[in-house]
Amino acid sequence: MKKIITLLFIGINILVSAQSGITWGASANLTSSAYGNMQPRMCMDASGNAMVIWGRMSDESVFFSRWTGTSFSTPIKLNPSWMTVATASWMGPDIASKGDTVYVVMKKTPESNDSSHVYIVRSVNGGISFSAPIQVDSIADSMSRFPTVTVDANGNPIVAFMKFNAAFLESRWVVAKSTDLGNTFSTDIKASGWSGASAEVCDCCPGAIVSSGNTTAMLYRDNLSNIRDIWTGISSDNASTFNSGFAVDNTNWMVMSCPASGPDGVIVGDTLYTVFMSRASTNTLSYLSKSSISAGSVSAVNKLTPTIAGLNEQNYPRISNDGAAMAIIWEQTVGGNAQLPLLFTNNMTNGFPATYDTVDLNDITNADVALHNGSIMVVWQDGNTRTVRYRKGTYTLAPSAVNDLTEGTFSIFPNPATNSLHVQSSFGLSSMDIVITDLLGKSIMTQSLLNGADLIDISSLNVGVYFIQVKTDKQFFTQKFMK
Repeated sequence: MKKIITLLFIGINILVSAQSGITWGASANLTSSAYGNMQPRMCMDASGNAMVIWGRMSDESVFFSRWTGTSFSTPIKLNPSWMTVATASWMGPDIASKGDTVYVVMKKTPESNDSSHVYIVRSVNGGISFSAPIQVDSIADSMSRFPTVTVDANGNPIVAFMKFNAAFLESRWVVAKSTDLGNTFSTDIKASGWSGASAEVCDCCPGAIVSSGNTTAMLYRDNLSNIRDIWTGISSDNASTFNSGFAVDNTNWMVMSCPASGPDGVIVGDTLYTVFMSRASTNTLSYLSKSSISAGSVSAVNKLTPTIAGLNEQNYPRISNDGAAMAIIWEQTVGGNAQLPLLFTNNMTNGFPATYDTVDLNDITNADVALHNGSIMVVWQDGNTRTVRYRKGTYTLAPSAVNDLTEGTFSIFPNPATNSLHVQSSFGLSSMDIVITDLLGKSIMTQSLLNGADLIDISSLNVGVYFIQVKTDKQFFTQKFMK
């Protein structure tokens, strides 16, 4: 790591290969300081291009920028003039995507006003243009804050937010889902409260909602008589109901004041990986927990790092995966100096390495990370330059992950189509099961492609928008197409 640290200080614009196996490019400003830099959040489009949002506190705005292949696009403002947005260094809008369909959720200010709703904006072209804001919540005399979003297998948004009564009590996490690509949302349902009848949620801590297949996990910081561990509500029917929940954090942290720090997570098969901050030990530390969803219990909780001499604190961990590859980013200060560490493995079955990369050394507050098919992008809030900064890298795909079906391994064409579609895999798969659904998720037709066949007859379909699901014995992937 000394090699990377030295290069960062002297600013040489060359590639360096870190201990993790990532080949990094130089860090750079994503924007100028005029656009602000509060809590950047990121996801990837169908081609693996990063899409980033962040807030500007001076006028309570949220901005969006997309990677064009060589640089980030000029930021665009997502909130209209009639709506100011809650944003800070520790909380703000959230973003999620499925292919080129992108959703951004935001909370209108003032947060304590019951007429200040949660809104979503949508892009169907990878962030080139966005819809007008669509109201998510129907909360009557209640109040809301901290919206977070994930996308289901059909490309529909699932939105979670914290909800209070008119007295700003009875804090809980609720979930509202859409079945028409974010045009309308269901009445919200409660997803928290699993630690006991008297429990509320930590009302100053953001949460995270994550999904895989029909499984949805609502991750949040609980508050059971000031024990503020991380819990999850679990849905097995694509966020229609939340019938179970359990603690993913066993640190048993009791604190009377507000931590203002929430969890993040990913689902891989039956395993829920969760990262979070806790001050249950002497220092403020970041942790990784591993839980079995089917068993409804946590199996391991570990600190992200061994003991570090001079460590002051760790906070705001974020996690991302793409197939077997997984990365965790967080902020820490050692001897009063800020660091942006990253743990990475290209095959999670082997676990994380014992040492971390240092992505940057500066006045860092909050960061995010995303992976796609051998590429990694890190963005962060830099207090020194007052900009959002980024660093891009590449890594080698693990051999065991090569057979997984992902967005980059097959193509569907033409799109739009008339009477037929071709589905081709770059791995030459001998068989694939095809399911075509409408926008509401209803199955319209099924077909098995055997012996290398790639042609699907869609002449019987009406003109419209559909989803095609490609299933193998490994995975499934969904893509939208038009006829």
